Amino acid sequence: MKTVTFAQKDEVPALGQGSWYMGDEPSRKADEIASLRRGVELGMTLIDTAEMYGSGKSERVVGEAIAPMRDDVFLVSKVLPFNASHEGTIEACEASLSRLGTDRLDLYLLHWPGPHPLEETIAAFEALQKAGKIRHWGVSNFDLNDMTELMSSQGGDQVATNQVLYNLTRRGIEWDLLPQAREDGFPIMAYSPIEQARLLSKPDLASLASDLSLTPAQLALAWVIRKSGLVAIPKAGTVSHVEENARALEVTLSDGTLTELDRLFPPPTRATSLAIL
Repeated sequence: MKTVTFAQKDEVPALGQGSWYMGDEPSRKADEIASLRRGVELGMTLIDTAEMYGSGKSERVVGEAIAPMRDDVFLVSKVLPFNASHEGTIEACEASLSRLGTDRLDLYLLHWPGPHPLEETIAAFEALQKAGKIRHWGVSNFDLNDMTELMSSQGGDQVATNQVLYNLTRRGIEWDLLPQAREDGFPIMAYSPIEQARLLSKPDLASLASDLSLTPAQLALAWVIRKSGLVAIPKAGTVSHVEENARALEVTLSDGTLTELDRLFPPPTRATSLAIL
């Protein structure tokens, strides 16, 4: 099974589970809880959420799902930038912990760059670590300039990850951000690894996946986690969907398949602005 390591300590499968939009529709709650639990059973033990998602509704769904299996889960949440002052970060974390029904987060991220000085947010992260509320901290939606600023900030070199948009149609980070992350020694988390299902409608991808006895989702996910230092966090709202996704952990793509995917979805040829959804 492909794995990634956070902060040189915690090894988790390279395929996790997202929760964006979970909790928005009460009628889907039972299926969402069942899918998250099934994902953990299948080894997808990293679960990602955020205070922004459904204004806390996603955290509540995740919390209910993991209640019987909290110690088996690597739990990730995020603080909104406008909450990320020193005191605001601590208060936001406490609120997330309450909604999640747990006493700690394994990883806490700044959702995107915001108005508060990075040193202030980092100091809050460090205080939360000291209090045992979070184990590691990181960032999300940081481009190369943002990461340069972060790494030059006091304590910034302790960042555990950068979570960014990355999939076959959003390959810009391969030009600069991904190589720099590897040089700095931390993994990249890829959100929307199947472009919120839009990749599934690509006929060329479907044809290639069929030739490999895979579904388009499995091929797209296997491609994201093909190299070390990458973890994908697709959302699956049903048990059948999460079971489909989980097979991507077992897939090894041949050089020929990777070459064909490069032809269908070309890599970047220059630096571009960081893509964000």
